[in-house]
Amino acid sequence: MTAASSAGGASPSSTRGGPEAERFDALVVGAGVSGLAAARLLAGAGRRVAVLEARDRAGGRVHTERAGERVTDLGASWIHGVENSTLFETVSRLGMPTVEFTVGSYQAGGRPIAYYGPGGERLSDEEVGGFVADVAAVDARLAEVIAGAEPGSSYAEVAGAAVADVASEHGWDSDRAERVTEFLHHRSEEQYGADATLLDAHGLDDDAIEGDEVVFPEGYGRLVDRLAAGLDVRLEHEVTSVRWTVDGVVVSALRRARGSETEVELAAAHAIVTVPIGVLRAGSIEFDPPLPEPVAGAVGRLEMNAFEKVFLRFPERFWPEGVYAIRRQGPEAEWWHSWYDLTALHGEPALLAFAAGACAEQIRDWPEARVVASVMDGLRGIYGHGIPDPVDVRITHWQDDPYARGAYAYMMLGSRPEDHDLIATPVAGVLHLAGEATWTEDPATVTAALLSGHRAAERILGCEVPYSALLGGVGEVGGVGEVGGADEVGRSGGAAGV
Repeated sequence: MTAASSAGGASPSSTRGGPEAERFDALVVGAGVSGLAAARLLAGAGRRVAVLEARDRAGGRVHTERAGERVTDLGASWIHGVENSTLFETVSRLGMPTVEFTVGSYQAGGRPIAYYGPGGERLSDEEVGGFVADVAAVDARLAEVIAGAEPGSSYAEVAGAAVADVASEHGWDSDRAERVTEFLHHRSEEQYGADATLLDAHGLDDDAIEGDEVVFPEGYGRLVDRLAAGLDVRLEHEVTSVRWTVDGVVVSALRRARGSETEVELAAAHAIVTVPIGVLRAGSIEFDPPLPEPVAGAVGRLEMNAFEKVFLRFPERFWPEGVYAIRRQGPEAEWWHSWYDLTALHGEPALLAFAAGACAEQIRDWPEARVVASVMDGLRGIYGHGIPDPVDVRITHWQDDPYARGAYAYMMLGSRPEDHDLIATPVAGVLHLAGEATWTEDPATVTAALLSGHRAAERILGCEVPYSALLGGVGEVGGVGEVGGADEVGRSGGAAGV
């Protein structure tokens, strides 16, 4: 008996769809980087594929806004490490220009950063060097503390223990220890948009960067445009249910057009669902039968974060030249402690700040003017009241986006790094989940989205597909070879059938 029939869910006949259902080899839910990559590889291998996207644009959480000559990446911005990066190789071969900006992983040093102490005074190079060395000493100890931590420990707990050990060993005073502790808490917020008390101790295990980090002066959206070219992408198709058995899937969606909604039904041999964890956890899409273990449990151990961007463009520069970022220490900088200098991207004086964790939650309903005043208060605490107001402001609202419900996923207490890959366990050989939250090695990144989409496509095709196939036209995939079958759930006779 299959998992589908034993669960009392969709019958084989129901997954063939009604007589009006369009039929495909594969359906992809979500036109973000993961879904587009998977669809492009499948279409390139000759499969008939449709991508269903609830929004009126492709890209998902990659969203480049173009207003006149201003280009703003409201969603993803960085490639976090270009060495041995499939994503960097892909965008390079697509001719997408990049700008080196290696401060995207909340590094303490490595690039020029203007540090200011709790009183707003600028730290000397010697003081900055000492602080960076303190962080490095704690980071070395932190890895050992995390390795020995009890399951369910928080990042705050292991960070506190590591600081206490190093402070005791080297005779630090309380202020010196506090500066490192607050840095580690801000790292949790900026890296995963979650308070350190909510992030699992292993939540930053992936926090290693290989090589420089880069951003895109023409916008990350150029990648979306290239991946979507030639595909059957159906915008304003909000998927409401996915019915599955070992015989295939039927996807129901609401199609919006000219102010009205029509329910449509599409059938396929396979489906790849790439919606964010927030959408899965909200139950916005009904799975019939429900997602089985280990997929459901792993989904339930991740959570969407609270993380927003605040872009400020100014008539003139008032901060030091030659720095990548401005960073303030101390309790006055609990919310607004870091500003990133984006001037090099387009020549216009601009700073980017992040609202993360509790800050993002609390300002969620604030009017724009109040948010700007709060951020500017932080800057004026450093540079004085004579600095100019911004001439242009953009503030993101990913928490309020019903098709995201946050910026990206983080590991809740008690979760495990491998939960990311467990979410992508194939279900009955017909249903696959993909996206940034489904890749253990580098989650919460565009890299993870791209690689997970590629993995899902290979599993459907049953063969290896080179990443270079993403660069070709639809119907041009070549150079395929056999791959081993992935463990599955819900498939009779599968390696991990239920």
